[in-house]
Amino acid sequence: MTREPQRDSETGSGERSEPRPIDWTDSDTFARALERVETREKGNCFEDFAEGDLLAHDPGLTLTRWGNESWMSQTLNHDPAYWRSDAAAERGFDEPPIHPDYLTAATLGITVEDLSEKGGYFLGRTDVRFPGTPVYAGTELRVESEVVSTATSSSRPEFGIVTWRTRGKDAATGEVLCSYERTNMIPRREPVATDGGGSATAADADGDEDGSDLPETFVTPTGGFFEDFVDALETAKGRDAAVAYRHERGRTQDDVTVASLPLATLNTAKQHHNADVMGDSPSGDIVTYGDVTRSTALGHARSDERTWREVGFDDEKFHTFVAPGDTVYAFTRVLSADNDASIDVAGTVRFEHIAFNQDDKPVYSGTRIAEIRKRTA
Repeated sequence: MTREPQRDSETGSGERSEPRPIDWTDSDTFARALERVETREKGNCFEDFAEGDLLAHDPGLTLTRWGNESWMSQTLNHDPAYWRSDAAAERGFDEPPIHPDYLTAATLGITVEDLSEKGGYFLGRTDVRFPGTPVYAGTELRVESEVVSTATSSSRPEFGIVTWRTRGKDAATGEVLCSYERTNMIPRREPVATDGGGSATAADADGDEDGSDLPETFVTPTGGFFEDFVDALETAKGRDAAVAYRHERGRTQDDVTVASLPLATLNTAKQHHNADVMGDSPSGDIVTYGDVTRSTALGHARSDERTWREVGFDDEKFHTFVAPGDTVYAFTRVLSADNDASIDVAGTVRFEHIAFNQDDKPVYSGTRIAEIRKRTA
């Protein structure tokens, strides 16, 4: 049976009528509409993750000289091998390569929409590793994350805890360019009852610090070569001393570091871009992407070193937010120095870095392994 077309009640024609006009520009009308419509939400809740799940993050990102140099310049990472062709050639590079800090930030930024867009505390990142070969501009980065574990928060029933293993790969070759494991608190759709015996939260972890007394003496290396770190550790050996020092430079957070740099890595988290939502948060404002804070502190530290190559990072934590107007400083402790680098002209040094703000409050901490150039090379 053929159905007759519905006729417009006024015109009597067989044409479908247009929707009733609504004056969306009338403030009261629009406000009432916003109260009644459904919001299409972004991101995933805790219940959406299950151990063993593999997520391929879309869309990927082509690593560019512009993105790399923008990141390095704004975070004060001025290693000439990443800026000048002659310095790059001396290091064995075909051209100035992509800096590991930008690579790490881009790898994480791409994952935000799928993993942590809903918000929740960043509990830590560890086992950050890079290949021995350089990564160059023009490389197309594709990222995937595997759910390692899910757990209940002992103190926050509205959250769960998820750990992912993330890998950033060269789309052309499949080579892993950056990998790490990170853990976040993720909002639940429905809070659950807890008995207080679940996994630790960031607040719980902060309470476990032993508060040991400071050493009697702090030793500062006389220079930034590998031998200088070896000598400083020898000076401190057998004494109540530590090789530790602060770096003079600071970087005050502005519109570029807080909002623009995350966008260059496809980091869409509202914490960095939505001042309206963040006005009711503890920070009272949008906050700096953690990898900007981290890279800025490392840039300060590297300015006092002869860095040859970044090997990796462990035990990274972000202790409090950094907001526009805050200044990021850096403090370094040297943990060890070993003559076991991948190349004869460098040695391996393990550092502990602390980023802190203008009120001397730690905002980031982590350990770093880097190959540091030898003076005698």
